[in-house]
Amino acid sequence: MPRTYLLTGFPGFLAGRLVPRLLADDEEARIVALVEPRMVERARALAPDGVDIQPGDITDPMLGLDERTYERLTADVVKVFHLAAVYDLAVGADLAERVNVTGTQHVVDFCGRCADLERHHYISTAYVAGTRSGLVLEDDLAKGQDFKNFYESTKFAAEVVVRARMDEIPTTIYRPAIVVGDSRTGETQKFDGPYYLLRTYAAAKGPLLQIGRGDAAFNVVPVDFVVDAIAAGARDPEAVGHTLHLVDPEPVSSFELARLLALEYAGKEPSLPLPPGLVDRSLKYKPIRRMFGGPPRESIIYLNHPVTFDVTQAAEILGRNGLRCPRFPEYVGAMVSFFKAHEDDDAYRPAHEK
Repeated sequence: MPRTYLLTGFPGFLAGRLVPRLLADDEEARIVALVEPRMVERARALAPDGVDIQPGDITDPMLGLDERTYERLTADVVKVFHLAAVYDLAVGADLAERVNVTGTQHVVDFCGRCADLERHHYISTAYVAGTRSGLVLEDDLAKGQDFKNFYESTKFAAEVVVRARMDEIPTTIYRPAIVVGDSRTGETQKFDGPYYLLRTYAAAKGPLLQIGRGDAAFNVVPVDFVVDAIAAGARDPEAVGHTLHLVDPEPVSSFELARLLALEYAGKEPSLPLPPGLVDRSLKYKPIRRMFGGPPRESIIYLNHPVTFDVTQAAEILGRNGLRCPRFPEYVGAMVSFFKAHEDDDAYRPAHEK
């Protein structure tokens, strides 16, 4: 008898890699991937054996399903992996609210109606911490923080929704840092986040710019680590009821990250420091954004925000599974090599640039 999982977010960057891991870890698993209609054709082309593509819509209370299909799934599903979200720092308020908050509410409601649910796996973000500085604990959520953009504020609100039902719905929350390419191959889906530094270096006609602070940690994690960590948490019954920071416990500073990227890409260090405030104000203007490689203003603050994340719970659970987060210097070469091979390919531009 197959064990049915419901998964959202396929065939996205994380979900596309997570699906084969889940199938490999449970030979009885069959995954129903709830896919928005515009992505169905691509999802069917990419889906491995063991995955059923189900057109749906998390912004609809019935997940875009007819009543018979909804009821059948609530009877059959034993695990839910909710990855679907708008992962865009420049997203507008209405779209972010509809997908990230309302969509999560509908998935949680579905979980509450599942007769044999073993666990809800919710993919949040470390940046629900918003503008907090210093050390953020895994159990922390609402601490009076403000937010840098609508992505952060709506992911925060979505986690509030998830936590409100954790007493009745067995749940594990995963909070990745900024996700970059595979630590071995460098493969990624789009060049945003720290890739904007590489795009700035690629566009440079003179000295390389230094726009990151030496006292601000910049927390990035490779996608293979995040997938391994979610899969490990899904296998571990001790992860129920916990929130896991999937972050680098020893992050490099923004200054060091920029230095390592510049050395790997151009063979030289950045030599022209720019004040963060000047960069932020300059990015209001499209010609300046093009000169910097296209970053939205919302991205620059991450290079200058002194926050760190506790990993006590994650370290215990991942340690039992032999996992550790690779350090940035270990995979910067693979990251830059992949960027160099594809830097002129429009397929890797973030959605808001297309």
